[in-house]
Order: sequence, then structure tokens, then C-alpha cells
Amino acid sequence: IRTLLSAENFRKGTDLYFERHDGQAVTTEDFVKAMEDANGVDLTQFRRWYSQAGTPTLKVSSDYDEAAATYTLTINQSCPPTPGQPEKLPNHMPVAVGLLDASGNDMPLNIDSGSVAHIHTEGEAATAILDLREAEQRFVFECVTSKPVPSILRGFSAPVKLDYAYSRDELMFLMSHDSDGFNRWEASQQLAVDVIREMVSSIQAGETPSVDERLLQAFQANLDEAVSRNMDPEFDKAMVADMMLLPAETYLAELYETADVDAIHQAREAIRGAVAKYSAGSLLAVYKLNQSSEAFAATGQQIARRSLKNVALSYMMQPDDTEVVKLCVDQFKSANCMSDTSTALRCLINSNAPDAAEARETCLTEFYNRWSDEALVVDLWFNMQAGSTREGTLERVKALMSHEAFTIRNPNRLRSLVVPFAFQNCVRFHDKSGAGYEFLADRVIELHSLNPQLAARILSPLTRWKKYDETRQGLMRAQLQRILDTEDLSRDVYEIAFKSA
Repeated sequence: IRTLLSAENFRKGTDLYFERHDGQAVTTEDFVKAMEDANGVDLTQFRRWYSQAGTPTLKVSSDYDEAAATYTLTINQSCPPTPGQPEKLPNHMPVAVGLLDASGNDMPLNIDSGSVAHIHTEGEAATAILDLREAEQRFVFECVTSKPVPSILRGFSAPVKLDYAYSRDELMFLMSHDSDGFNRWEASQQLAVDVIREMVSSIQAGETPSVDERLLQAFQANLDEAVSRNMDPEFDKAMVADMMLLPAETYLAELYETADVDAIHQAREAIRGAVAKYSAGSLLAVYKLNQSSEAFAATGQQIARRSLKNVALSYMMQPDDTEVVKLCVDQFKSANCMSDTSTALRCLINSNAPDAAEARETCLTEFYNRWSDEALVVDLWFNMQAGSTREGTLERVKALMSHEAFTIRNPNRLRSLVVPFAFQNCVRFHDKSGAGYEFLADRVIELHSLNPQLAARILSPLTRWKKYDETRQGLMRAQLQRILDTEDLSRDVYEIAFKSA
């Protein structure tokens, strides 16, 4: 509503809302009504967001007419059927759009006032808030003197899925030039997903995957900017740190009807290694420029600096370089905050460098001894080890269940060890041997009489067996059946296991 009406008009609505309802028990409808009355608008269609289930998809296409100097965006909105609602009516939503010229600057926006809620201008950046109400609408921008790159759904202006056929070159361009931070980040994620999916296909075809150099160049451009603008207080280091992070394997798996966890892991790790090699000098420069001996403070500036430095360190650890292992150990020992300490330790935990093993065990022991009286930090200590993608992680997790600090009767402790392994560590939990599935089933069986609600919750990775290949499906279903065969199985666990098996 704020995006549709503008910040100023939204404030009018909230003022009226508090004036009318201070001290009362109120509803969402009361809030929307105050917005309507304060601004003289009709939000009847907007209320469909509260009555229609599901996430809408926006399919967007574009057309540039050089002779007429017009740029047209055609937007189709749809929402998949849900139980009890086979057909959905169009929602009323704001679609925030900017147009970038060949230099990466925001173009002036000229569009029929009946098509937009308003045009928001911040500095030299102009964003049109398109007023989308129909199942299909066309929006025509005039006086467009060159073909633009559209920046669509700026600031995630509506909770929808966007389907626009960006080329990889356009995604690279948006990563480097878009004035909207969300869309810069989104472009980085889309580009990475596109490259990873191509690499997964190559791996499945028995080919050696190659990393599209455009992705490496895009990451390099971000690092170059981080170096050149290191002292610029307006430069958003936190955003660059987020843009450098690749999509998680759990997210990537959801993009497939049948997820190949091994190929996804191999492709993602290949990209991380390629970035580390391609941008070695820049990564080290970013790391050193963001090192600081200043006293710890929980300020946005310090948090952003640490985030960027630690992302650089995580990439530098990819080649399993002896010198970087030393750098990692030095950070662990000199760190004055948990984010620096835990990042260094996590890097060591995931490193396959020959001399990382001794450093890893030393730092793990030191970390635990120092923080053994802090329950949340001990939870983190278990969590980091359970998330390791190195071979032998399951054996490590099993051994940690006998640790003095672990008890299955403590829900938080269970969540810190079993949940990260089963829910987030795709490549190790879904090992083709099925040992990960057996381990989780053992925990469900062990826990169902102690804490049936928690046992039912941790069971969920096994219930998603349809997502994986035939061999893994059989292994997962066998463990579900083993759970169902357990004597006196709790109702909570039985219901979920029975419906899933």
C-alpha cells in the first residue's frame, strides 16, 4: 500500500488510522479503510491479497520501437490454483520499474499518468510505480531515445515471482549499474542460477563443466568497485557481500523437478573455485582493505565491512592454499567478534587443504573451551561442524552425539546438530549410500517418545522423497517404512510418515 500510494500519502493513512482506532481492537480491513478514506482511493481490488491464496507470477515481455521512440512492457499476471480456489482474479499491485541507458544511468520516465500510481525520483534515479490491475496490461514509455535495459520489480515492490527473459549480458549490466540494490542482488542470483543450471546439465551429460566467464567478470567488477570505493561512505559493502554469495544448494535443488544434489554441489563448488582463481588478487585486496584493529562496535558500517571481508576469505579458501589457511588461523586467533571468529572456523571446517586438518582440530577445541559456558555459542559450534561439505561429516556428527555438551533431550542442541545436517547439508545428507537417511530415521525413532512434536518436525526431509532420483527415493521410503514399523509410534510422527510414505 505504501508503494502504491507513496510515502507521503501512506503517512496520511496511518495518521487517520491511529486517530480512529487508538486503543481499540482492529482488523486489517480497518487499516485498509483508513488508507482509502485519507487519500480518496478505492482499494477494493487490493483486498484480494487477503482472500486469495498463492503467489502470483508476473510474466513480462518488452518491445522497443526505435522509430516511434517508445518502449512497451506487457505484463501478464497469474496465480496457480489452490485447494478451494481453482481460479484467481487479478490482484491490484505496484510494479516498480526503471529504465537504464547504455551507460547504466536511469532514463527520464514519460508515461501516461493513467498507467502509473506515481513516479518516484531519488537523486538521478527515476522509478515508475506501474498500477497493475488487469490479467494483462501494456505500459508504454515515450521519448525513449535508445533501447533500455529494464529494472523490473525494484525494491521487491510486490510479493510475486517475476518471469522476464533477461540475457546474461543484461544481468551482468544490472549487477554493475542498477541504482536499485534489490535488483542488483536479484540479477546476481539469476545469473548464478542460470550458469549453475547449465553446468549441471553438462555434468549430467558426462561433460566437463565450464564456468561462463561473464559470471566471473561480473564478480570481478564488484570486487574492483569494492577496492576503488573502499573509503567512500556511500558505498554499500553489505550489498556487494550479498551479491558475491552464490545461491544455496537447498534453494537450487528446489528449482528442479528431480534434484541432482551431486551435480549441483559439483557445479557450485566449481564456480567458487573459478572465482577464487580468477579474482585472487582482488579478493586479497578486499580482505586486507577491510581488516581493522578498531574496537568492536555493532554499527552498520562495521557489520558491512566484516561481511565483505569474510566473503572474500571464504572464496580465498577454495584453492586449499597453505598461505590462506594461515591467514584463516590468524583471523581466528585475533578476532574480536563472533562473526570473524566463526567465519574463520567455518572456513577451516570446510577446507580440504592438507595442513588444514591440524589447524581445524586445534581451533575447534579452542573455540569450545572458550565458549563452553555459552549455550548459544556451543549450538553454533555443533552447527558449523554439521554443515561441513567435506567427506566424513556424517561420522563426525555421529561422534558429536556422544560429546559431553550434547543431549537429545535438549531441543536446541538437537536442532544445532541434526537439523543443519539433514535440512541444509544436501550433498552429505543425500549421500547415495543412504546413510544420512538411516541416521535421521534413527533420531526420529529415538526421539518420538521423548518429544513427538520435535520428532515429527525433523522427519520432514524424508517426506520429500519425490524430489530425488529413483535410487534415493527407494532409500528414503525404506526409512519412512522403518519409522512406521516402530512399536507404539507417536501419533504426531505416524501421521506425517504415513501420509508421506
